Amino acid sequence: MPVPPSPVKLMPVLLSDDRIARIPAIECGEPLVDLTDWGISTADRQFVREGLADRLAIADSFLPTGIRLHVVEGLRELKLQQEIYDGYRAELVRLNPGISPEEAHVLASRFVSPVEVAPHVAGAAVDLTLIGAHGPLDLGTPIDATPEQSNGACFFDATNISREARANRSLLADILSSAGLVNYPTEWWHWSFGDRYWAYTEQHPHAIYGPLAQNQIGQNHVL
Repeated sequence: MPVPPSPVKLMPVLLSDDRIARIPAIECGEPLVDLTDWGISTADRQFVREGLADRLAIADSFLPTGIRLHVVEGLRELKLQQEIYDGYRAELVRLNPGISPEEAHVLASRFVSPVEVAPHVAGAAVDLTLIGAHGPLDLGTPIDATPEQSNGACFFDATNISREARANRSLLADILSSAGLVNYPTEWWHWSFGDRYWAYTEQHPHAIYGPLAQNQIGQNHVL
């Protein structure tokens, strides 16, 4: 009996991979900026590095009339990143009795980056979607739907989504890739620039943004 096709492609390189961790981050000192000053629609947590903001503004200008980018989250505090990672890893251990610590680490990194390589804590990543006149477009899953909740439909290349969602993901990829961002393939909504995953994907020798400490964020950048 033939095996039915998987709803997703083979597992991509994950943020837990040693190939990502080995890439150095040489901080360039670029400032954080408020995406609303760049004309980008945001929820909150709208602070990112200036180079990323520039590229998001370019990508936004590529979209058809009536469609815009909407950023749900940019910069994330180190402590919050660790809490999210720990919580999801604990959930995976509960769902998979007997799983090894190494396996739990790899599985967790499909959805939450280990803090030591996390692009959000460097102001180098955004979670975003597309919006139109009547609200968010169909991208297949809500932002932050886990692989377990979505049956893998959160993976960018998942096939178990509607034709409309596939078209919208393709549009998102076209405009963001053209502006220089890279996608984390297990999360259709996660795009970055200047971090280790960007450096690996684009074959740069190092990342240009490193993690930011709370005292580097500044009083005007409320998390």
